[in-house]
Amino acid sequence: MSNINPDPFTTRPEIEGTFGVVTSTHWIATAVGMATLEKGGNAFDAGVATAFTLQVVEPHLNGPGGDVPIIVHDVNRGRTEVICGQGPAPAGATIAHYRSEGLEMVPGTGLLAACVPGTFESWMLLLRDYGSLRLRDVLEPAIAYARDGYPLVERASATIATVEQMFRKHWKTSAAVYLPNNEVPKPGTLFTNKTLSETYARILAEAESALAAERRSAAHLRLWPLYRLQGRRLEPGPRHAAAARAA
Repeated sequence: MSNINPDPFTTRPEIEGTFGVVTSTHWIATAVGMATLEKGGNAFDAGVATAFTLQVVEPHLNGPGGDVPIIVHDVNRGRTEVICGQGPAPAGATIAHYRSEGLEMVPGTGLLAACVPGTFESWMLLLRDYGSLRLRDVLEPAIAYARDGYPLVERASATIATVEQMFRKHWKTSAAVYLPNNEVPKPGTLFTNKTLSETYARILAEAESALAAERRSAAHLRLWPLYRLQGRRLEPGPRHAAAARAA
């Protein structure tokens, strides 16, 4: 451990490990990332699991509607790459459109300020090209924390307080999530976001269903040349009947 900074005081301690290291801005997300490594995932799996958990436990800093630049170094490929997950402006977000809305500047909040989200697709690209685990393995911790709750940090509570009136007046569905019991949640409150949990659970279920259907279709396509036509009915030859039933 010769790289440890000898300075006795630092607000950004250097850490090393013999098995692996995960760092993030929230202890729960870091724990999820480390758990991902411990169950056999690689660094990219851990990064994706950590990122999705951060979307849950630090909603004031990031979320599924944002964007993300990802710097990747894979020792097996021997090169460093960048995944540009920075969302572009929507095609309709023109100067003329904003002026037609009576605006001289792009608003700081709301749908008119939003980019085309790049976060989700970028993490999926990283998982597909570099990861080793299933989507379920890296997404389930975030789903569980969003569904079952986590202690809300002070800055999240303070940020919600700054937009409380905007939520109440303009963003009713956001108020339903972030103002439980019709009030700003206090720091340390067990906070849930069941809408986000249900959204990611639905994505996961539909992805797995589509994958299963794709595999079934692929199996049937492989068997198709082996089928023989008998009257108006397609039947597999005896040698392939068991394979057809399994598919």
